[in-house]
Amino acid sequence: MHLADATWTEADAVETNLALLPVGSTEQHGPHAPLGTDRLNAEVVADAAAEAYDGDVVVAPPVAVGVSEEHRQFAGTLWVSEGTFRRYVRETVASLAHHGWDRVVLVNGHGGNVAALREVAGRITRHDASYAVPFTWFEAVGDHRSDMGHAGALETALLRRVRPELVREDRIDEAREGASDGWGDWVSYTNLAFDSAEFTENGVVGDPREGDEERGEELLELATQSLVKLLEAVAARDVERPDYR
Repeated sequence: MHLADATWTEADAVETNLALLPVGSTEQHGPHAPLGTDRLNAEVVADAAAEAYDGDVVVAPPVAVGVSEEHRQFAGTLWVSEGTFRRYVRETVASLAHHGWDRVVLVNGHGGNVAALREVAGRITRHDASYAVPFTWFEAVGDHRSDMGHAGALETALLRRVRPELVREDRIDEAREGASDGWGDWVSYTNLAFDSAEFTENGVVGDPREGDEERGEELLELATQSLVKLLEAVAARDVERPDYR
């Protein structure tokens, strides 16, 4: 059930304690992909898993602005601090739990959110009346994950599969020409760069030409399977916390 599309009486009738909270960002994705790429991809994976799961799942409206200051030099990028982001996610999960949806998977589409989501999920689980775990779709696609950059092969492939009209195909070559091959500027295992503009001319990392629709279909299938398996585990898990006082 998509919470934003349901009436309150329909929401009240759903018999489940499971919820999916898509989490993305609004940030540059090169000259060829939309600012909402991370939010769109997170929603798509959440929707596909909710449909494939053998049971009821509430799908919450997405968190559309995340931890994205690393893209601040590119127009249209929006961001909040990690503290604000964590508080917003935590309070959203608390409101879901208030209605009985107290086992929540945070379906993430943005690399910059990963650390904050892991931290807030732990805080929710330890201190609140709910259980939360983060799931980042591009980390759950098998060997494809090694090709993850930014607005590169994986994100472009999934967009071509689910929202092809949003990909500016006439700018794909331009996107590759201004891209970097890897994330960051590394010396002695240390990333010297804090912002993406320090190492990529147009915001792209990787080669979007390698992300066709067929690959996008495979990515969606793999991410969906992984998320369904996670939902099954979350539904069955004993979430009572050990007390060693």
